[in-house]
Amino acid sequence: MYVRLGRRWAFSAARFAILRDMAADYLRTLFLHPPSPDGFDGGAGSRYQAKREIRSFWYPTWLAQPAALVPGSRLVDAPPDGLTLGDIRPLARQYDLCVMHTSTPSFAGDVRVAQALKAENPRLMIGMVGAAVAVAPEASLSAAPALDFVAGNEFDFTIQEVAQGRPLRDVQGLSYRVNGGVEHTPARPILENMDLLPFVTPVYKRDLTVEHYAIGYLRHPYVSLYTGRGCRSKCTFCLWPQTVGGQRYRTRSVGHVAEEMALAQRLFPQVKEFFFDDDTFTDDLPRAEAISRRLGALGMTWSVNAKANVPYDTLKILKDNGLRLLLVGYESGNQQILNNIKKGVRLDVARRFTRDCRALGIAIHGTFILGLPGETRETIQETVRFACEIDPDTIQVSLAAPYPGTALHDEARRNGWLEAECLVDEAGVQVSAIGYPHLPSTEIYRSVDEVYRRFYFRPRKMISLGDAMLRDRNLMRRRLAEGRDFLRFLRNHRAEAPVG
Repeated sequence: MYVRLGRRWAFSAARFAILRDMAADYLRTLFLHPPSPDGFDGGAGSRYQAKREIRSFWYPTWLAQPAALVPGSRLVDAPPDGLTLGDIRPLARQYDLCVMHTSTPSFAGDVRVAQALKAENPRLMIGMVGAAVAVAPEASLSAAPALDFVAGNEFDFTIQEVAQGRPLRDVQGLSYRVNGGVEHTPARPILENMDLLPFVTPVYKRDLTVEHYAIGYLRHPYVSLYTGRGCRSKCTFCLWPQTVGGQRYRTRSVGHVAEEMALAQRLFPQVKEFFFDDDTFTDDLPRAEAISRRLGALGMTWSVNAKANVPYDTLKILKDNGLRLLLVGYESGNQQILNNIKKGVRLDVARRFTRDCRALGIAIHGTFILGLPGETRETIQETVRFACEIDPDTIQVSLAAPYPGTALHDEARRNGWLEAECLVDEAGVQVSAIGYPHLPSTEIYRSVDEVYRRFYFRPRKMISLGDAMLRDRNLMRRRLAEGRDFLRFLRNHRAEAPVG
């Protein structure tokens, strides 16, 4: 247990005793990211809620945050630890309250886990959090008799109050069962002072194994967390700003972030990279520069999400202070599609930004989405050519996912583009849920394979990847394993492509 002493942290037996007494005033609380198909990461807060091309796991930060507010709680992240329902079920007898993070793709499987826990301990109170239940609380409770409540958008202090044993009717931001029906309490005001949230890294240290978390484009082992919530952009497809995060960027102070990172560096000396998972860390350029200088003083290697419009001067400051990689959502190589989804970025600016990153030695993992409104056979080819032209270090190609609660979902339903309610198949692999009269979903699905092959199987790219592997033996071992997974993904993706 750590006690804060200015900018230093130290173990304190007295503090441990205080927190032990505090825990006695709380329900015994389990925070659970439920078991899921191998490699599927839909419940931990990732943007791409599906099984990836290579094995990847994000940190369950959305659960770690309230866990840090509940003394004596435990966070169990089943997927990266390889835990099955049989491993999880006995935990039900040890707790009074279980809080599960869910998502639209994983909801049905998560409900089955909740039912098994309730059968094991009928007195266990079970609640769910996450965008899927926040946007459809009554439907979620109706579909899941084992659930006692679901929480609204920003649920940290909501769950803390539930864990304190308060009557559910007195807790803001809840929907809960009453006499066979559903009642809703008033929405909880959005959190403005983000420094009120405790650090998540001590929870990571206590309950998680950092070596079990891996992302192909990040060094291993890595740690990710948030320095703020919300995004000023209006992208119609993006789930988090339209549901749990909001479209204002609310941030922790520079000092608060720097203090946690200094602590994280001491807690995890084996970690090779820290990733800030804010929707767009570069929304506030002066703050990004200030944080980078504090990280530079710590000698840290770090990476962040960014829009493809960061000016050169800022990029140079970030690079000079330890920035290694930017995760950039390019989405499409067609300007009209970017306008349709309200991306707020011009292709010429994205080209300039990418050239600047290359000149400074900043790596880029670029993400692209096929099937967005306005997509045609021709625009898919434009995206392929654009991706090869700007040539980010690595890419991810996904299908347009109309999550409930997003403008894209409403638009797709309104125009009759929605061809499937499910977003992933039983194995957790993404399906093509949107189709158009001029471009069927089957063709969009098959195009994922084409984009990957045309980008990665170029001599220039293969030489670049091979050169990087020769210079780093650890990277070589990872890339060879990931390459096998990736080729298996392409083979399966082609074999499973729907006909039509």
